[in-house]
Amino acid sequence: MKHVNKYKRGYYMPPVQSLKWAQKEYIEKAPHWCSVDLRDGNQALIIPMSLDEKLEFFEYLVKVGFKEIEVGFPAASETEYTFLRTLIERDMIPDDVTIQVLTQAREHIIRKTFEALEGAKKAIVHVYNSTSFAQREQVFKKSKEEVLRIATDGAELLKKLAAETDGNFRFEYSPESFTGTEVDYALEVCNAVIDIWQPTPDWKVIINLPVTVSMSLPHVYASQIEYMCEHIHRRDCIEISLHPHNDRGCGVADAELGILAGADRIEGTLFGNGERTGNVDIVTLALNMYTHGVDPELNFENLPEIAEAYQRLTRMDIPVRQPYSGKLVFAAFSGSHQDAIAKGMKWREMEEREYWTVPYLPIDPHDIGRQYDGDVIRINSQSGKGGIGYVLEENFGYHIPGKMREDVGYTVKAVSDHKHKELVPEEVLEIFQEEYINREDHIKLLECHFVQESGGGISTELTIEREGQRKVYHGKGNGRLDAVSNAIMRHSNLDYSIFNYEEHALRVGSNSDACAYVAIQNRNGKITWGAGVHDDIITASVKALISAINRIQ
Repeated sequence: MKHVNKYKRGYYMPPVQSLKWAQKEYIEKAPHWCSVDLRDGNQALIIPMSLDEKLEFFEYLVKVGFKEIEVGFPAASETEYTFLRTLIERDMIPDDVTIQVLTQAREHIIRKTFEALEGAKKAIVHVYNSTSFAQREQVFKKSKEEVLRIATDGAELLKKLAAETDGNFRFEYSPESFTGTEVDYALEVCNAVIDIWQPTPDWKVIINLPVTVSMSLPHVYASQIEYMCEHIHRRDCIEISLHPHNDRGCGVADAELGILAGADRIEGTLFGNGERTGNVDIVTLALNMYTHGVDPELNFENLPEIAEAYQRLTRMDIPVRQPYSGKLVFAAFSGSHQDAIAKGMKWREMEEREYWTVPYLPIDPHDIGRQYDGDVIRINSQSGKGGIGYVLEENFGYHIPGKMREDVGYTVKAVSDHKHKELVPEEVLEIFQEEYINREDHIKLLECHFVQESGGGISTELTIEREGQRKVYHGKGNGRLDAVSNAIMRHSNLDYSIFNYEEHALRVGSNSDACAYVAIQNRNGKITWGAGVHDDIITASVKALISAINRIQ
């Protein structure tokens, strides 16, 4: 591409190499979660949420299990101020939930923030100022010392006002645009703030190290976090928090590696809403842990309900390929994928294994409120026999013989290809019924009677309608189906043999019907399948044979 020389790496590696995080295999426990949907997420909406919408969203966040929720920037607007006051005055904040408010490190904003918190049982006051080289140079036009003074002045004012205000307050500091800040300088600023606040193990403060703008590969961020964790003052009195944005599509990776590097806390949003490409998606991050057998301590057991509420309240869409929550993330259209999933599900059912290992499904959709029907096996022209058979079996109870599935698969795929559309399960059933079950195009069964011969064998009398005319056929055979087959061949120019026969009770949609499948093979080796459904298994088998015959007429 042109102009590649216009860009350079704008991040800073730690002065000392930090790679201990790389030796860790997985995240062993959930971090502390803080939802910033009502601030960072809301400010990025085309139409910000109304007061009632924000109140409903807050209740959903509590229901999911968030214990820390950033509710806004109360000094920024009357709407933000009113929302905070409404939560406090209506006593809507559970005792085990801490609200968080955001403020710039500016005196009048900090004072307004504490006014808004009057009556709050407990709150985190989150103060920030930008520290990056680009912001210092281009926006503030201030030296490192002057920018550090902004942070320390803000920290001192928080400490003073908290002492003067009735309430239980914790403090949080963010060197905004941390990823564009020299790491040793970010450490200097954070340590200066910590020295003012004097945290203790019983009163920890939060140091938030945000990916305000993503600039590096995730491992670089992890090294930055590890360096900060190892050199920050009073580490046992500090919660290291991360606030990753997703500019490079690495928000989840940044968060995961940052936790490995020592972070204790994550700020993010449901489904990754937020400025530009959004914040880290807490749903994805939490369920990634869940698939490793780690309890995320958030409840996404009814993810479709949460997704519906999110989309309704924010007017944002969840992409169909969004991990875990997207409509198509469990969908398999590929024939080989469908076959593997269907066999894996059957194997799991038969083996009753403790651990989930179904191919192509990293998580059991049922665990997050998704359904196999319509979510997992999706049918189009790329589908395979296994997937189509699975849909017919799971939804409608047809246990199609393995040798028949290929034939049914080609039939269903041909319809999807011709219509150029995905087929829902009901459409698959309709195709199967019309093409294979109880076919009466040329030969229609009216009556069928059997007699056990004294010398062995079975004789039959068939009353059929053939090309509009009523006819009576007679035949003998080793069994009932053989006798019927011989009777039909005796009175027609057909020459075939019964190649396969299977039957089963049809338990989906009926408690009494039986289904039979018959394959016939002509002298050239061509195999044709038919199926019959009836409350009498013998009649069902005869109908299956006649269906197969009708399909070759």
